[in-house]
Amino acid sequence: MGRDYSGAERTRRVPWGAVALVMLTGLALMRNGADITAGPPQPAAAASLDKGQDTAGPPVEGEPVQTLPYAPAARVQIPSIDVDAPVIDVNLDANGWIAAPPPEDPNLAGWYQNGIAPGQRGTAVVVGHVDNKSGPAVFYGLGSLAKGKQVEVTRYDGRIGVFEVYGVEVFSKNDFPGARVYGDTGHAELRVITCGGGYSRAGGYDGNVVVFARLVETR
Repeated sequence: MGRDYSGAERTRRVPWGAVALVMLTGLALMRNGADITAGPPQPAAAASLDKGQDTAGPPVEGEPVQTLPYAPAARVQIPSIDVDAPVIDVNLDANGWIAAPPPEDPNLAGWYQNGIAPGQRGTAVVVGHVDNKSGPAVFYGLGSLAKGKQVEVTRYDGRIGVFEVYGVEVFSKNDFPGARVYGDTGHAELRVITCGGGYSRAGGYDGNVVVFARLVETR
């Protein structure tokens, strides 16, 4: 699709030190949201991870889906909440937090490029703003996702990873469960993250909405 990523197939696991920095994802996301009276939707109890579920995620039914080699993310689509957005590479900012996409473009997501590529074995991470000063942004509706809905990530090699949602949670930024969110489950997984929870002008959003999804199809 026009991008040279040197045909690299990254099989290296990301050191926990790097993952620990990514645990601070939400702190780099939108802190000065627009005044939207109702606020973004928050996850329903029915979308929560199953009680007692650990980082292994739900049991795999049938044969596991064949994982994909490394290729950067190019686009994310979530049909049930009308998300169809280009994806740019993001890294860590000067404070060691994962950098969000530029807030001026409300329909833009970011893929953490020093982690796992979507479709590889491991946990890939896609982030985006819930809003900006003009109003709702790309992941405004993320908290309304239900279990069983799908997230599609198109990669720069032309392949598409289809991920099925098995949980949606909101976590406090002051008590973010990094190992649970980013841990390697032994499968190809995706986390989609935006801001959520309560909001104040002084501190922005106090939590992160996290979507847990697992690869169920490639094409």
